[in-house]
Amino acid sequence: MAPRRFRTTERDRSRRVLSQNFLADPAAVARFVDAARPDPHGLVLEVGAGRGQLTRPLATRCGRLTAYEVDPAAAAELARICATLPNVTHRQADFLATVAPGEEFCVVGNIPWSLTAAVVRWCLAAPRLRAATLLTQLEYARRRTGAYGRWTRLTVLSWPEFDWRLAGRVSRTAFRPVPRVDAGILRIERRATPLLPPRALPAYRRMVELGFGGVGGSLAASLAREHPKGRLAAALRASRLDPDLPVGHVWPEQWLVLYRLLHAR
Repeated sequence: MAPRRFRTTERDRSRRVLSQNFLADPAAVARFVDAARPDPHGLVLEVGAGRGQLTRPLATRCGRLTAYEVDPAAAAELARICATLPNVTHRQADFLATVAPGEEFCVVGNIPWSLTAAVVRWCLAAPRLRAATLLTQLEYARRRTGAYGRWTRLTVLSWPEFDWRLAGRVSRTAFRPVPRVDAGILRIERRATPLLPPRALPAYRRMVELGFGGVGGSLAASLAREHPKGRLAAALRASRLDPDLPVGHVWPEQWLVLYRLLHAR
């Protein structure tokens, strides 16, 4: 007997295109909202609001909520939910195309995983962003928060201004449809006081970009292109860094020490 074939519906295709996996488990919803710590008097932007699984509990915890959903089918149901919530505004629009608010705000969302990098870049570029709490693929959240003892360029570049933290894990079985991998709760929070003064940030970023440039296969070889070898060797010793250490193994805190030593007057 030939195997039975199941017809792929238009809705199934839409979910794949839009990378939609709705958070369906109430306990996971509650844990995620707790991790987001919405300001009871502040503004929250919800990304990928879907059918409102997070919208209702978020609305009870924040001052104002703007819920974004680009999918017309999900947005219609979301609009009906939002109409019953006086502090919620519904937007059937692409979140990535919106202009960041001129007031302090937070971003929360079970975001489309295919757009994770774009959403994170949008958040980091928003001048008044206070924090972003995002459900991402667990692997992405782990890499960005140094869970494997390695650190990415983006994390290190933004470290003086933002704290990156893995705030929890959500089983794949909490989603519908069920994805192939578990999710991570990624928390990106702007520091109340930056670890470097604003005037120092361009030079710090230049040093990090240089270090991650890959020349010579080590941090020391990359930085030696622009820093005197004697001063660089002394800075590496003071930072307890092996000159042959791969750049990804350098902690963000060590980058800060290196910057201060290499740029000391």
